[in-house]
Amino acid sequence: MAKEKDKKADAAVTAPASQPANTPAVPPPAAAAPAPVAETPPASATPPADQEKGGEGEGVQKRKKPGIAPRRGKKLRNHLKNIERKLREAGAMSVKQAVAELKKLKRAKFDETVELHINLGIDPTQSDQMVRGAIPLPHGIGKSVRVAVFCQGDNIAKAKEAGADIVGGADLVEKVQKENFLDFDVALASQDMMGQVSRLGKVLGPRGLMPTPKAGTVIPATGDIAAAVREFKAGKVEYRSDKTGQIHAGVGKLSFDEQKLIENITVFIDQVRAAKPAGVKGNFINGVVLSATMSPGIRLAI
Repeated sequence: MAKEKDKKADAAVTAPASQPANTPAVPPPAAAAPAPVAETPPASATPPADQEKGGEGEGVQKRKKPGIAPRRGKKLRNHLKNIERKLREAGAMSVKQAVAELKKLKRAKFDETVELHINLGIDPTQSDQMVRGAIPLPHGIGKSVRVAVFCQGDNIAKAKEAGADIVGGADLVEKVQKENFLDFDVALASQDMMGQVSRLGKVLGPRGLMPTPKAGTVIPATGDIAAAVREFKAGKVEYRSDKTGQIHAGVGKLSFDEQKLIENITVFIDQVRAAKPAGVKGNFINGVVLSATMSPGIRLAI
């Protein structure tokens, strides 16, 4: 009997446990879903427009707008203010004093151009009050001038011998008209060529290169074309009043001797004074200012 009880006990241990009939089957646990992986944005091939190259910690720098000069340093700003205040307190100067003061103000590394700015008491809307001419300065302007001459016949050889850079007749007129050739600073024309040169008014006029008798750039039949070429090559200066009644012209270089600058300035002012139109009443020259390319203006006592 004891052996039978032991066999029944072993059978109960080894036999699987039976589930009740009404108990639903429990499904196996589902596999855990993988955690979502955060997507990394692709690296941009080009840096943003408002950032400069050089790392993340350098910050954002604004780009300089084209055509705007960089801000002057504090030392330079104070220096220029002191100069302007000094010139205001000094008032109008003689030509000799102004030239000496202008020499002291030189600070640019290049050879600056000395300029005259003349305020005229004219009415720019009246065509008979326009002031225009050409002045041969005694010491030139310190600049090589490219002279083109429209002429024909014997004048071609005379112009070339006098040192003209470009000489031609109908062929030069056609080259300017069709190819827009403007590789010169002054244009001279003989009187017999003006019939053809007049067709170039739309090309040469806006650039101030159109020959005209008032500026001395049209050589009459009895004139000496070689002498005209030599004058302009040596430094004959054209001047013309603008729409505000002002004349602006270069009269030399800052490297000139003081006496040479004084003589050039005096000759220029005297020539403009002599060109006073008949219709102008009252003061013809209201004021004259002398300056260099990089310096403030100095008022002249005239």
